[in-house]
Amino acid sequence: MKNNALIIIPTFNEAHNIGKMVDQLMQLPYRVDVLIVDDGSPDKTAEIVKSKQDEYEDRIWLIEREGKLGLGTAYVEGFKFALKKDYEYICEMDADFSHSPTDVPNLIETVKNGEADIAVGSRYSRGISIVNWPLSRLILSYCANLYARTITGLPIKDTTAGFKCIRREVLETLDLDKISSNGYAFQIEIHFRAWKAGFKLKEVSIIFREREEGVSKMSRTIVREAVWRVWSLKFKSMFGSL
Repeated sequence: MKNNALIIIPTFNEAHNIGKMVDQLMQLPYRVDVLIVDDGSPDKTAEIVKSKQDEYEDRIWLIEREGKLGLGTAYVEGFKFALKKDYEYICEMDADFSHSPTDVPNLIETVKNGEADIAVGSRYSRGISIVNWPLSRLILSYCANLYARTITGLPIKDTTAGFKCIRREVLETLDLDKISSNGYAFQIEIHFRAWKAGFKLKEVSIIFREREEGVSKMSRTIVREAVWRVWSLKFKSMFGSL
């Protein structure tokens, strides 16, 4: 019998958040396990996770990596771990409370009841559901998603969403070693590859809140990657090399 749900949380310097996040996820009425993929955080994020492993036996997993290797590779490593451990529903989530733990059961149930193969926690499916973002970042994010959606044809408004639940069969079907994006483009690539493989994507409206602790991982490099990656995905799809 397969395990039920695993939440993958990549971390880098999330010592202020990760303990509280794990506690709240463990208290959900819906049973979930948690995998932290930590990129060598100097603030000892991993040590906090290890203390939680003692507190919540057999429900908290930790992968420690040397150095900052990036979001995309962290998730790919997490996906492979989830498949190896026979999890049925695999979720992505941030550690900084921009994603609410209370939304997790709704995402899982959307996939579990057959409404979708990927349930996307969306900031834009019902207008704009973002709290405490400066206007400049809101405009950048909204326009970036419009740009990505226009070029790729993706049937969702929040193409860069990092909060989602994925059915196991999706990850079994995709060639994870072909995924080359590492920032927000990684989310676009996962959505695009799954959609092109015939899987159903559905947006589930969430309230997204700006982090209260720690530092945003947004950078110009991440933005540039997203700008050109959508064209790469489109052309690969057109020429059958996706």
